[in-house]
Amino acid sequence: MEIGKNHTLKVAREVDFGLYLTNGEEDILLPMKYVPSDTNIGDEIEVFVYVDSLGRPIAVTAQPLAKVGDIASLEVKQVSSVGAFMDIGLEKDLMVPFKEQGQRMETGRRYVVKVLLDFKTNRMIGTTKIGPFLSTHEDELEEGDKVDILIWQETNLGFKVVVNKTYQGLVFHNEIFDHVEIGDERSGYVKAIREDGKLDISLQKQGYEAVKDMSQVVLDKIRVTGSLALGDKSSPEEIKYKLGMSKKNFKKILGGLYKAGQVEIFDHEVRIKVEG
Repeated sequence: MEIGKNHTLKVAREVDFGLYLTNGEEDILLPMKYVPSDTNIGDEIEVFVYVDSLGRPIAVTAQPLAKVGDIASLEVKQVSSVGAFMDIGLEKDLMVPFKEQGQRMETGRRYVVKVLLDFKTNRMIGTTKIGPFLSTHEDELEEGDKVDILIWQETNLGFKVVVNKTYQGLVFHNEIFDHVEIGDERSGYVKAIREDGKLDISLQKQGYEAVKDMSQVVLDKIRVTGSLALGDKSSPEEIKYKLGMSKKNFKKILGGLYKAGQVEIFDHEVRIKVEG
């Protein structure tokens, strides 16, 4: 009966403190507080199996935030002399030993970890050293595809991310226009596929689609008061702070709105164009 996995087991017998479930070869306890109402001998129940704080395999109907083999963003509840303990949604926290930490983990912060089975203790543990477990790109993705990402690790170039819980990618610092933190779960877009199979990821759509989507956002902001305190000569930092986009894209958007006859553009202001 695999530890750290879901199993569908049959109710074999009842005791004062719960039910014993079986897969036909092994029996395991489902404590009374996890027993669904109106459960009878012979019924099948889906449970998660793990090792409790006393070192005993046990079944629960509660579902963890991650199972063995998963990569997930989890929060550290406490740090002890043996490692960090992360909230995995069970009574027993997930331990990340110091040797499995790429950097020392801190209480209250989120980190991206892979859940493993420690074959010496038969218990679940976590590791932040997930690079060896990530695959290189194998033609599943194309440039422009929307993907799910986990912000994994900061580098000099940007943030390493886990793409679709499978691949390794990078979001460059100079292409981030809002606040990101380790453990954030976001949507992203494949910007480029490198020869080594790793991915360059953008948090924004690329090309025409990006400009099209953001044009309406900018126009709506201008319409609130009739003007926006940004223009042709506004600094990239000011534009990034107020709109969360690059100056290059901002100027593309203004050019499109101007050609459509919707705005007037000044050095440090954009106004809704008034007819007549």
